[in-house]
Amino acid sequence: MGRVHQCLRLRAASNMDLRDDEVGPLQLRTPCAPHIAARLEGRTISRDSLLAAVRGVAARADIAFVEGVGGFRVPLVPGWDTADLAVDLGLPVVLVVGLRLGCINHALLTAEAVRARGLPLAGWVANIVDPQTSRLEENLATLAERLPAPCLGRVPRLAVATPAAVAAHLSLSAL
Repeated sequence: MGRVHQCLRLRAASNMDLRDDEVGPLQLRTPCAPHIAARLEGRTISRDSLLAAVRGVAARADIAFVEGVGGFRVPLVPGWDTADLAVDLGLPVVLVVGLRLGCINHALLTAEAVRARGLPLAGWVANIVDPQTSRLEENLATLAERLPAPCLGRVPRLAVATPAAVAAHLSLSAL
């Protein structure tokens, strides 16, 4: 999905009148880690500008979400990654767990990294990437037992992942 299309979908899901650069202050075309995409596109990621943009929108909103662009520890610039971004913003973390082989280890290690940074794990969402994952229900039960936060929803593999279609599978009342 192109960046313009993503911004349109996110803007449609918001009740605020936001510009594309406010919805996505770090928009890169290349589908890879931001530090690599920025290098390939001849762009520079500015820590100060990114923080100011997110804080500016968050100050006007009742609730704001910042996507982790591929995970909790994705590099943005030398010496600063998405975990540092969350710490700098003082945000609680919602972990999206892609249900597939290896998801338990990945989710538990990520939760451990979140706690090590002193951030609260507000909840987790089961994203069923592969519906044929072996022992899916047992994996979900293990995650529910071991992750120190509530499950906020179980999103099945969707033919069309619109905000409304995803939201129908979420219960954010625990936030």
